[in-house]
Amino acid sequence: MATILIIDDEKSIRTTLSDILSYEGYKIEEAADGQEGINLFKKKQYDVVLCDIKMPKIDGMEFLEQAVEVNPDVPIIMVSGHGNIDNAVEAVKKGAFDFISKPPDLNRILITIRNALDKTSLVAETKTLRKKVSRTQEMIGESDPIQRIRETIGKVAPTDARVLVTGENGVGKELVARWIHEKSNRAEAPLIEVNCAAIPSELIESELFGHEKGSFTSAIKQRIGKFEKANGGTLFLDEVGDMSLSAQAKVLRALQEGKITRVGGEKEINVDVRVIAATNKELLKEVEEKNFRLDLYHRLSVIIIHVPSLNDRVDDIPVLTEYFLENICADYGIAKKEINKDALKALQKHDWTGNIRELRNVVERLIILSGKTIMETDVNAYVIPNRG
Repeated sequence: MATILIIDDEKSIRTTLSDILSYEGYKIEEAADGQEGINLFKKKQYDVVLCDIKMPKIDGMEFLEQAVEVNPDVPIIMVSGHGNIDNAVEAVKKGAFDFISKPPDLNRILITIRNALDKTSLVAETKTLRKKVSRTQEMIGESDPIQRIRETIGKVAPTDARVLVTGENGVGKELVARWIHEKSNRAEAPLIEVNCAAIPSELIESELFGHEKGSFTSAIKQRIGKFEKANGGTLFLDEVGDMSLSAQAKVLRALQEGKITRVGGEKEINVDVRVIAATNKELLKEVEEKNFRLDLYHRLSVIIIHVPSLNDRVDDIPVLTEYFLENICADYGIAKKEINKDALKALQKHDWTGNIRELRNVVERLIILSGKTIMETDVNAYVIPNRG
């Protein structure tokens, strides 16, 4: 339910607007002058404000200026019996969402409030999306291995060199790939991801290179593959060690010649793609066992970046924990919980078989099940018994 603050020194106006908007399902709060209005605005969160201009103590324009400084995202609708073009222009310049003359038209007010609420929702969604996007760009940790990875990314990203990212599941190989792309000259072009382990071997070629209509039974229309979608940008081949030998041969050709052919097609298509691959397998061992092509390995591993396990960077656990505490609590809409030193030491002693992914899940569990401060007893109760 949206909350609307009505600020007007005329009680009859406040009562009329309050009755109408309450009937429409809004929660209403009132203020008799600008000073009372700004005091409420600083203390509480409102979705929309309806504000008169001519008022004692602080008039509507002064309220508008102060309110915009406090929270510029809240739509403020100015309502005045002394309405003229100059007042309307001045109000909008100072940040008002709209200007309505008294006596206010009911339909006009309702439509304006709905539009204002749409803006509020859009602002909230945009902030959430920006927060999510910014999170994917962060690499948390100050340990020596992480510092070396940052330095390597800084040197490699501006080039078109292919990169092989190695490490256990859950260590953040995808994050490294994203960092390389975002710091590269291709950052404005797409980063296309393919999880080679999640696609059946008989479909991987179609996924990577696309197919022509009728090229096989279920090919009812032409499909553009990931290589074409990534043209001009970056293709991230996650779990590349699980790719079939047939697909490996075609990937090798694409890397060598910069050309692909769709499944069932004959036309060669030029592609300009930077490939970043990742694997949790020892590819040279896979080569020995005839599961991976040696020539493809050499093509992919111009630069090798190994991401250490969490057990090999326990010094980063406190900063990672704080990061997860802040972001998960924000997602839940609750105050950030604290964690004491003994609890952090207990986390550092845990065997993190699931790496960063497991730590994030554990922090979320502790947030849900613990009090305001996470104690060592909480770690012992909710984390240690889950050792695998």
